[in-house]
Amino acid sequence: MARKPRIHFSGAFYHVIARGNQKQTIFLDKGDFRTYIAYLSEYKSKYNFHLYAYALMNNHIHLLIEVADTPLSKIMQVLQFRYTRYFNKRYGKIGHLFQGRYRAILCERESYLMELVRYIHLNPVRAKVVDDPEMYPWTGHLAYLGKLKNDLIDEDLVLSQFSTNKALAREEYNRFILRSLDSGHQDKYYKVKSQRYLGEDDFIERTERKNENFESESIIYDIPIDEIVLEVSNTAGITEDKLYSLTRARRGAYGRSLVAYLARKVSGCLVKDIAEHFRREPVTISQAIIKLENLIQKDKKIGKMVKYMERNLIKNKKKKYRITTA
Repeated sequence: MARKPRIHFSGAFYHVIARGNQKQTIFLDKGDFRTYIAYLSEYKSKYNFHLYAYALMNNHIHLLIEVADTPLSKIMQVLQFRYTRYFNKRYGKIGHLFQGRYRAILCERESYLMELVRYIHLNPVRAKVVDDPEMYPWTGHLAYLGKLKNDLIDEDLVLSQFSTNKALAREEYNRFILRSLDSGHQDKYYKVKSQRYLGEDDFIERTERKNENFESESIIYDIPIDEIVLEVSNTAGITEDKLYSLTRARRGAYGRSLVAYLARKVSGCLVKDIAEHFRREPVTISQAIIKLENLIQKDKKIGKMVKYMERNLIKNKKKKYRITTA
C-alpha cells in the first residue's frame, strides 16, 4: 500500500523517528550531537514548534513535536538536509545519511503525551547504553529535571500534569520515568492505524475531517466473509454452491473474485484468509482481484454493481482503521 500524504494542521502532534541509512551511525562524537541539537534549536525558534521530548541515539533519532503553521515535512526536510550536509562535509562522505523517509506518527496528544515522553527518554536505557536516563546527556530528560538550561524542551505542559509547584513537579516527573525503568520495547507505540495514527477512532475521524487529503480506502469495517458471500450471491445472482464449488466454472470464479475484492476493500481481509475460506491458493485469489479491478475500469455496469454491494455491506457498520507497524 502506498504511503499517504502527510497530514498537517496547527497543533498536530507527532512522534518522529529517523534512522541512519542501512543502520549506519549518524553521531560519531559529542560534536555531532551538539550540532544536531543546535540545528534543532534554531529551527524550533524559526518555525515555532513545540518539542516535548527527544532522544538522539548513535544510529537513530526520536522527536516528539507539536507543530504550528509550518508543516512537519518542511521542518524535517531542512533539519535533516542541513545535518546531512554537515556530516558528509566533516567526514568526507557522500550520499544519504538517513534511511529513506522518516516515520511520523500522528498521535492523540491527550492520551499519549506523557507515555511518549517517558518512552522516548528511556530509549538509552532500553538500548543498554546507560542504567539511569539521567546519565545520558542527549535526551530532553535532564531539562525536565531542571539540570539542563536551554529553551529546547517545552516542559511546562508535561510538568503541569504533576503539580503547579515546579520543584515538586520535577520530582514527580522523575518518579514517573523511573517507574518504567525496566520496561522494554513497546510495540503499542508503533502499531498505527491507517499507516499514520496513534489514537482512538474518534480522534482519527476528527483529524480526517480537517484533512482534505483524506482517502476513504483507509477505513475498513467489521464484516465477515460469510456476509459478503451472501451479498454477492443475492446481488450478482450467483448461488453459494457455485461460489464454493471446487471446479473452475467461470460463473463461480467470477463470484469469488467479487467476494475477494469486497472483502479486501471493505473489511481489510488478507488474501490468505480469503483463499482459506474458499479452499484456493492465495495466488489464485490475488490474480482474481487484479482481474476484477481491471474489469471494473472497463465495464461501468459491473462498477456500479460493485459500488451498490459496497454500500449495502457498510450500511450501519462501525468503522475500523487498518493497523500496521510504523
